[in-house]
Amino acid sequence: MAHDSGSATPMSAPYERNPFHVLELTPEASAVEVERAGQKLLAMLGVGLEAAAGYAHPGGRAQREEADVRWAMAELRDPARRARWEVWWAPADALEGVPAPAPGPDLFRWLGWRR
Repeated sequence: MAHDSGSATPMSAPYERNPFHVLELTPEASAVEVERAGQKLLAMLGVGLEAAAGYAHPGGRAQREEADVRWAMAELRDPARRARWEVWWAPADALEGVPAPAPGPDLFRWLGWRR
């Protein structure tokens, strides 16, 4: 799966590679909206539309491939996995212009987590 940093994975950067961002949705999206967005993106990618080739996330932009869309749809179909992604979701522009600290306690504070 394509990503701008080459090292983002669902576990290492959940605020970046979040299925809601991949599908350009928010956690308020219904199951029907998830399916519609996924099918629309798959169709757009299938015909090579540039508009579907990337998406914004809090860390910048990432490339989107068909496998990313299918993964995102599967993640959001499962209620337990969807709930996890809802916790990690943030607006794509939430971190704009703010340099991210290295992984560790400072990163969690930077993301807004409190003890």
